[in-house]
Amino acid sequence: MDSRPSGRRTCLYTATQLEAVLDNMAQQLAGLLAGKQRIMVVGILRRGAPLAEMLHARLSRHTNLANLPLLNLQIKRYADDLKLLHPETKLTENPEHIALDLSGVTVVVVDDVMYRGHSMLRAVEYLARKQADEIRTVVLVDRGVSRMPVRSDIAGVRLDVAPTDIIECNVPPYEAEFKIELLQPFS
Repeated sequence: MDSRPSGRRTCLYTATQLEAVLDNMAQQLAGLLAGKQRIMVVGILRRGAPLAEMLHARLSRHTNLANLPLLNLQIKRYADDLKLLHPETKLTENPEHIALDLSGVTVVVVDDVMYRGHSMLRAVEYLARKQADEIRTVVLVDRGVSRMPVRSDIAGVRLDVAPTDIIECNVPPYEAEFKIELLQPFS
C-alpha cells in the first residue's frame, strides 16, 4: 500500500540528471570553501543527511577537501506532504552535540527543499549559537518562496511551482529511486 499523498505525479529530474546536478553543486561548493581551513558538513534529517553525504563524497573525490566531519540535525515542522506537524519548527539536539564548539569552523548546511525556510533558519540559529565562524546553506531544490530571513547559497535547481503543489525529493535510503517529482494534489 502506498502511503504517499495522492495526486498527479510528474518526474522532473531523474537519477542521472540529479547526479549531474550534484556534481555542479559540489563544484560550486568547492569554490565557496576555497581557502577555508576548518569545514564541517551538516545534513538536516531526513533527506538532507544523505544529500550531505553525497556532496561530501564528491568534495572528497574532486577537491582537496577530504575527511570533512559530517553531522546530522533532527529538525521537523512539516510531514513529507507539508502538513503542519508542529506550530514551531522543532530541533532535537543530539546529546553528543551539547558541548559542540564550532569556533573557527565554516559550516555547510544541506537540506533537500527550501520551501518556507523554517527548517534552514532553525539549523542556522542553532549552529550560530555553537559559534560557527561562517554558515553556508545548500539545498537540492529552492522553491523561491522562503518567508524566513535565510536563503540558499547553492541550489541544485530552482523550481517555481503553484503554492498548492508539492516538490518531492526521493532520496535513497528513504526511497528506492533518486529523483525529484512534482505532486499536484487532487482537489
